[in-house]
Amino acid sequence: MKIRILSAMFLAGMVCDQAWAAETYLPDQGTSSVLISSTQYYTEMAGLGLGTAVNMTGGGYGGETLGGPQSDDGFTSPINFGFSFSFFGSSYSSFYINNNGNISFNSGNTAYTPDSNFPVGASQPIIAPFFADVDTRGTGSVGAVYLNQTVTNQAIVTWDQVGYYNQHMDLLNSFQLVVRGASYTVPVGEGTIGFFWKTMGWETGDKSSGANGFGGSPAAVGFGNGVMDLVSFDNSMLDGISGVVQNHHVWFNVNAQGVPEIAPSSPPPVPEPETYAMLLAGLGLLGVVSRRRSRKRNI
Repeated sequence: MKIRILSAMFLAGMVCDQAWAAETYLPDQGTSSVLISSTQYYTEMAGLGLGTAVNMTGGGYGGETLGGPQSDDGFTSPINFGFSFSFFGSSYSSFYINNNGNISFNSGNTAYTPDSNFPVGASQPIIAPFFADVDTRGTGSVGAVYLNQTVTNQAIVTWDQVGYYNQHMDLLNSFQLVVRGASYTVPVGEGTIGFFWKTMGWETGDKSSGANGFGGSPAAVGFGNGVMDLVSFDNSMLDGISGVVQNHHVWFNVNAQGVPEIAPSSPPPVPEPETYAMLLAGLGLLGVVSRRRSRKRNI
């Protein structure tokens, strides 16, 4: 069953001794947007650096053949979170960084074109701030993928100024993923998973039937468990997704079933004393009415 949600808060579905199973599409444009305007990475807002450029030692043309962080379709060795992370009913202590704009669990992901037959385009559990055909091998490339784990219970992955296949550097994307453990003290207005996008110049590689960074099979944004469950942006795998997310960010929390949900952007307002008194008076009146109706029914 496909559920298309048009508000910032959504129901994750009914769970009965099994993994949550549904397709949930988050709004990503218009007045009901869950995206928050911004032009910085979380690391810039928090006064942190990008961290260390990672080598893609598995998969495609990675650091093992190029001698550095430049890669096409590569992925890292498993990386310890340093905490336990709950995701779609499973718990993970490590993850893989994939060159193509996502992290995955259980194994690396060499796929470069999101596949509509799988949640968010992958057959592994995946978190994808922008799953598309990233290529950092271009001549004069300054793009790389970075990892920052300097803060306890937090891992930050950044795809900074990355080009697209085949070795194109005329258009660049810059985006970031923040993942936090359950013991992290989350500030008000943030969450346990964050997607941050700065300049997003392209959305499709040449091998994904694109031309000049667009068309063909565009990027996917969201989460999937690799089987049948997903939480995805409404515009995923459609033309224009790069423009929708550019210069925005969004925070998610993970519910008791390990399913990502939009994090509240601000705490609920505290009622003024007068309002609180009126609320209590109203509840008291409601109780009186209920008792009267109950007595009447009992006659």
